[in-house]
Amino acid sequence: MARPLWTCARCGRSFANTNQTHTCAPLGSLDDHFAGSEPVVREIFDVLRAAAEPVEVLAEKSRIAFHVRMSFAAFVPRRRRLDGHLILAREASHDAFTRVEVFSRRNVLHAFRLHEVPDDAFLGLLAEARDVGEQRHLS
Repeated sequence: MARPLWTCARCGRSFANTNQTHTCAPLGSLDDHFAGSEPVVREIFDVLRAAAEPVEVLAEKSRIAFHVRMSFAAFVPRRRRLDGHLILAREASHDAFTRVEVFSRRNVLHAFRLHEVPDDAFLGLLAEARDVGEQRHLS
């Protein structure tokens, strides 16, 4: 059974670890992140969000994060593309990945750049990242 989440008394965000380091900043507007983007960028994001539901969407100052027990994906809308990363418990490959950084055996960042709605393979990796966000890879 998973430990209960810890909630920061100051900002109200929840975390898997008690007293987890974070920035207590108010969340912004999702629409503000897409203000300078072409419509396809929001379409890409909306497809990813629908595939990841149920998920908490955190419109932070510098990024948008998908969060369950922990954040497992982050996005930065650009004018004509959606940049971001997924956290997986293994190294994976996909044409959209621009970089892979191994932090530990079960903590691997996969940076991506999407110019169009992602394929089923990418959505499968997003589902795998969501499992990491739920910490299912630890059991």
